[in-house]
Amino acid sequence: MKLKETPSYTPHSIDIETNYDEIGNDHVAGSVDTPLRSDAFDMSDKMKKQIIAKHFRAIMETLGLDLTDDSLMGTPHRVAKMYIDEIFYGLDPKNKPKVALFENSYKYNEMLVEKNVTFYSNCEHHFVPIYGKAHVAYISSGKVIGLSKINRIVDYYARRPQVQERLTNQIGNELKNILETDDVAVLIDAKHMCVSSRGVKDDASATVTSFYSGKFKDEAVKKEFLSYL
Repeated sequence: MKLKETPSYTPHSIDIETNYDEIGNDHVAGSVDTPLRSDAFDMSDKMKKQIIAKHFRAIMETLGLDLTDDSLMGTPHRVAKMYIDEIFYGLDPKNKPKVALFENSYKYNEMLVEKNVTFYSNCEHHFVPIYGKAHVAYISSGKVIGLSKINRIVDYYARRPQVQERLTNQIGNELKNILETDDVAVLIDAKHMCVSSRGVKDDASATVTSFYSGKFKDEAVKKEFLSYL
């Protein structure tokens, strides 16, 4: 069966020799939403894995690797499976966590903070890891969710090619929608392998991004949130 492949797109306004590298090295954020084609999910996961494996094999061969070696021959298959089922599973809406909303029967009306939520993502500019901690807070408007659901939401939006600013906003906006409240805060502290393992090669720096809405825009409330971290 012949694999149907999609064409690659090269924006005419970008000079490949200069702007591509500048955008990547400066970690420029593009679209507010994850940039996806309208036909992104027309193809089955099985077919995607076959195509990815084919192209990754070509990359390895171009690098001069001998794919008859026992250690390497299964790598294209393993990478394709990893991309679809693990590190980029958050691209597909069918994998979005199902979150049940409960009445706030405890009448807990103070800030709830879930801190040190570990996440792993990948930079969309170089496809190398971003990893760190997310700290999330909300003030109930009468509804609550299970604490583990916050972790699942963070993981879902992290498991796709990302920029940290977009990830922060996606988590914040998703929690606002689910919890039916504007009173949400998100702070992410992360390391970027595209900074530490290549380019400037700075393994000491970290990037912090934040999202504040509703009551968290008040400096006193924001200060209380930050005091718990």
